[in-house]
Amino acid sequence: MILDDIVARTRLDLVERKAHTPLERLEAAVRDLPPVRSLWEALRRPGQPARLTAIAEFKRRSPSAGWIRQDAAIDAVIPAYVAAGAAGLSVLTDGPFFGGSLADLTRARALLGDGSADRASPPDRRQAAAPGGRPAVLRKDFVVDAYQLAEARAAGADAVLLIVAALDDRALRGLFSACATFGLEALVETHDRQEAARAVDLGATIVGVNHRDLRTFTMDMDLAVRLRAEIPPGCVMVAESGIRRPADARRMAEAGIDAILVGESLMRATDPGAELRALIERPGGGAV
Repeated sequence: MILDDIVARTRLDLVERKAHTPLERLEAAVRDLPPVRSLWEALRRPGQPARLTAIAEFKRRSPSAGWIRQDAAIDAVIPAYVAAGAAGLSVLTDGPFFGGSLADLTRARALLGDGSADRASPPDRRQAAAPGGRPAVLRKDFVVDAYQLAEARAAGADAVLLIVAALDDRALRGLFSACATFGLEALVETHDRQEAARAVDLGATIVGVNHRDLRTFTMDMDLAVRLRAEIPPGCVMVAESGIRRPADARRMAEAGIDAILVGESLMRATDPGAELRALIERPGGGAV
């Protein structure tokens, strides 16, 4: 299965990375960093009218699609996402399977400035910054070791992805707990009812439902809608994969889903920002 292949390669690469940069050095680097931007708050927007928010993803390729945009530049795409109103930014850092790197994450975070709302994007785009402050930055990778959490925090991430299908209960609980040690939030990704139950039992406050099964790559675009009732109201629920048209986004919003995570359709677009805006705005203006 491709998920097993990715996890195995990740573990192999970690041996080299740990030898090159010891954990102690990363821990020292993150010790005095300012607090993260809350992904939960960015997506839920407490005190503001309910609306569908979006995590816009930067990725160059995927195992299912191959190369999407091989020459994609962070400096062009991230400001476009911010200007379009992305509440969160997902940056793929896996190299062998997704063409990403930690350098992409570091650069994406640097483009957002110091975290204040008026520095979230270039001056002529400040009015489009995420409500309540800059977008939260998610490290999208296959996290199997607490070392990757330290890497994520040092590179500027506010949150990390934990994939339930890739982790047994002990590993999942250990990594979820370790997130707090590094000041990170976790988007806990699920693919079926049993995995959603594991995420809820874990105490996850941000639960993703991936329409794509990473074991088989089959798509089930009804999955998030079916599982909505399984996710407690206090959790932010994120629908992932296969959301390509405004009608897809509206369906998620109408089902009571809080946010969408979108990557491939945005990265294939001539103007990723305009594509994102079309997904999260109603025809004639206003938010979904």
